[in-house]
Parts: sequence; C-alpha cells; structure tokens
Amino acid sequence: MKIAVLSGKGGTGKTFVSVNLASTIENATYVDCDVEEPNGHLFFQPVWLNTERVYRKLPLVDQDKCTGCRVCTDFCKFNALAYISEQILVFDEVCHSCGGCVTLCPQGAITEKDKVVGTIQKGMSLSQSVLSGTMEVGEASGIPIIGQLLEEISGRSDVVIDCPPGSSCSVMESLKEAEYCILVAEPTIFGSHNLAMVHELVELYDKPYGVVLNKCTDDENPSKIYCQDHKIKILAEIPYDEELAKLQSNGKIPVRESDKIKIMFMDLLNTIYVDKANRKFRSKEDHDEASLSS
Repeated sequence: MKIAVLSGKGGTGKTFVSVNLASTIENATYVDCDVEEPNGHLFFQPVWLNTERVYRKLPLVDQDKCTGCRVCTDFCKFNALAYISEQILVFDEVCHSCGGCVTLCPQGAITEKDKVVGTIQKGMSLSQSVLSGTMEVGEASGIPIIGQLLEEISGRSDVVIDCPPGSSCSVMESLKEAEYCILVAEPTIFGSHNLAMVHELVELYDKPYGVVLNKCTDDENPSKIYCQDHKIKILAEIPYDEELAKLQSNGKIPVRESDKIKIMFMDLLNTIYVDKANRKFRSKEDHDEASLSS
C-alpha cells in the first residue's frame, strides 16, 4: 500500500510518523517529498547509492526569427512571455513548462532549454529504501522534483510518502499516488485549524484517510474534538512521552530502539490496513445495493 502522511503545518510530527511507520515495514520505501526542507534522511542515515539531477523545460527564443506576432504571449495564461521593445522576454519563475509556446510559434522561433531545479538521492537504511528530493535555492516550485520521485515508486508496494506541510500544490502532487492518507495533528487550537485544511484536501481528492493525534496529554485536545465532530477515524493517539522526545532529539528512529514504540507503530499499521479493507467492503456493499435498486 502507498501511504501518504500529511499535516496542516510543520512541527506536528509528520516526519516522525512517516519515518517510524516506514521503519516498521520490512523492505518498505520511504519518500521525502518535502523538497524545500527534507529531513527524513537525518534519521535514516542512509548509504546513498545514486544522485540524479532534475530538470524542467523553459522557452528559448531566437529573437532573429521572431516576427512579433504575439501568438505565444496570447496563449500563455501565466504571463511567462511578454513582447517588449520588439523582442520576447521569458519570465522563468512563472513558466509552467507546458510547451505550448514552442508548439504554436508560426516561425519556429521558440525551442526549449533544460534548467536544473533540484536533485534526487536514492539510498538504503537497513531494509528500507530511502528517496529524498531537494529543491535548488531560489526555485519557485518543487513539483517537478516531486513528480520524478513519484515516478521512482511506480510499481513498488509498501511505500510511505512524507508530504510537504500545508495544503499547497506540492502537497496535492505528493498524494496523487496515495492509496491511504494519514493526517497528523497536534493537540492545540492551531493544530485543529490546520487539520481542517488537510481534511478538506483529502476529501476533495476522495482519498481514504484517518488521523494520528500526536503529543497527546490529559488536557483538552481540540484536534480530537474536531475528529469527533466530523466523524473522522482516529488511527492512534501518540502520548507526549519523554523517551520518544529524547530518541527523536538524538536523531534516532524510535521503533528501532524501543520494542514498546515498535508495537505502537505496528498497531497503527494494522489499524490502517483494517480501515482500508472496511472502506473497500462498505464501498462494494453500497455499489451492490445501488445495482439492485436500479
């Protein structure tokens, strides 16, 4: 199963859940799609086996061939092209690399050039494969890197996708291949507000999901109340624990250090598989009932 782990904000424990869940599964693949600030590798400490550059296509204009017809500028809805002072200017930052300007130019004045936007590293940590993407400084979007990371996991089973925080376009790209989503939330009002954002996102994508409540104490938990109010399945409640905090702060993977924590994540994994199976069964029942009634 491909499991995406999301959170409405940074610092909730999204990477903590992702790394430990992947480490619980023999021969799993961990994918760090938080390409602006990847940090899963700091815990896995993988042996890197390969590094690849990621490119995207950008328009390259031959000003001598350009007649100023403006077909390209009229086509580009992102205003990445402009005709100023009798020449075409290209604004790389807003170009979506669709290739439309190249296809439509009547004079063949526009070709494409490659621009490096980031790198992908592949490695191993015990039995887990580790894939991590890093965006070049100054790049506006990490989507090309995330797209290439997702191509790498095509055909693989038992994958844990560590999504970027929030609910931006990069998060949407990260969860495209997910078969199940875990929403990680902390027990604060701010945490419940951000949980609502990613809840809306997975509903929009019609993905099966559940919530992991992290850093739980005996105090009131607004995120838990939100789940109860919206009838969202709570997959696990991870306590605010001194042992966990020490292991995490020392860059350790808790499931590799503590049998108690490993059992907790094995229970989480089993709960996910059961919930996914139950949803599939209910969906089949609904389909059968609809067929009978028609």
